[in-house]
Amino acid sequence: MHMADALISPAVGGAAWVVSAAAVAYSTAKIKNELGDKKVPLMAVAGAFVFAAQMINFTIPATGSSGHIGGGILLAGLLGAFPALLTIAAVLVIQCLFFADGGLLALGCNILNMGVIPCLVVYPLIFKPILGKGYTVKRISLAALVSVVAGLQIGAFAVVLETLASGITALPFGAFVVLMQPIHLAIGIVEGIVTAAVLDFVFTMRPEILESSGGGASLPAGIPVRKVLIALGVATLVVGGILSIFASAYPDGLEWSMEGAAGTAELEAEGPAFRQAEAIQEATAFMPDYGFPADEEGSAAGTAVAGIVGSLLTCALAGLAGFVIWRVKKNRVKPA
Repeated sequence: MHMADALISPAVGGAAWVVSAAAVAYSTAKIKNELGDKKVPLMAVAGAFVFAAQMINFTIPATGSSGHIGGGILLAGLLGAFPALLTIAAVLVIQCLFFADGGLLALGCNILNMGVIPCLVVYPLIFKPILGKGYTVKRISLAALVSVVAGLQIGAFAVVLETLASGITALPFGAFVVLMQPIHLAIGIVEGIVTAAVLDFVFTMRPEILESSGGGASLPAGIPVRKVLIALGVATLVVGGILSIFASAYPDGLEWSMEGAAGTAELEAEGPAFRQAEAIQEATAFMPDYGFPADEEGSAAGTAVAGIVGSLLTCALAGLAGFVIWRVKKNRVKPA
């Protein structure tokens, strides 16, 4: 559901940048005890896993469309709401700048739709209340499924509202929303199942991870997370370096909805703001569309390399952000 710059006006894109930046700053300020010498590596590896997982588009039967996970609820379940927003923001920044996935002008919208909504709205209002009576595999599965579907429905509707506010006449509100909501309901069900499976797996291995995240606390001393980190790391390499090669070639839910409403998935936009944003992305994206620059048709090798490189970059950025925040806040705590 990565929006391209042509889907929004500079005013809407700028406003979304402000809102998303404020949400990231707020999350940074609100982080207290969530991070630590165990949660920071988990933040890095979980971010890398979500980057890799987003490269796999799965086919939605009988539609000619596909979808991929958003990862907001998955990260919130593993890390807590505030670290999760920072991590998904790192994923989206890496995708935008280095792989030209999603527009630079639309980056604020993408962080809002795929990060702020699931992490700061759906997770505290839906996910955590479902688990209010205690963490069990069944409750985690239910919370994941309901939360992912709700988050994707709200996010999809937010995309429609953003195009409406931008005056994109090629995408009439009625036609666009009628296409966007059902296809993202189907995508949400699949993502909810995947999210539940991952969270249940981690809970079975180390229940303290999800419990501490839900309580906004760091992991207790003496709780090992090495096996979880290794499992997620191996899964990241397999998903990003191998399974990504077999991703569906069908257009994703947003592109499919655009084709149905406007007859094309590639709208054109003119203006200095769009040209400047495009120029910046052309300068920074060393593997556009997740492939080698000279390989216009795309290749398995290019996709595999992009999956691994992107995962490593995301791991580094999310890990660095978490480490800096943890150290700064730790140093501010003065002994009594």
